[in-house]
Amino acid sequence: MEDSAVTVMIVDDQAPFRMAARMVVQLTDGFDVVGEAETGEASIEMAAHLQPDLVLMDFNLPGIDGMEATRRIRESGRTSPVVVMLSTYEADEYGPRALQAGAAAFIPKSEFDPDRLADAWHEAVGAAS
Repeated sequence: MEDSAVTVMIVDDQAPFRMAARMVVQLTDGFDVVGEAETGEASIEMAAHLQPDLVLMDFNLPGIDGMEATRRIRESGRTSPVVVMLSTYEADEYGPRALQAGAAAFIPKSEFDPDRLADAWHEAVGAAS
């Protein structure tokens, strides 16, 4: 991993999508996966421990859902990571809800690729500066 790589944590309860998301991250220049979680609860603990730059958060998770996990991660008081929410649901309905929860962006899983990942990251850090 290069020093300037964007560290990424993937949160999804489906192992096949975590594997696909890992591949997308690996294909995106300057991004590196540092952890994966299957539940909202685990994502909160893992984010506090790993302090990733970016969290890819599934909307629907067992237990604490992605929206509540996003709220808790963003309100943790530490350096808050950028959260991008992913879902099989359509952006029209779920995008605004993701933003209300503190996510920087919402990307439908069917549209998640290296270009969308890089664009979402650059838009989020550009808006924060």
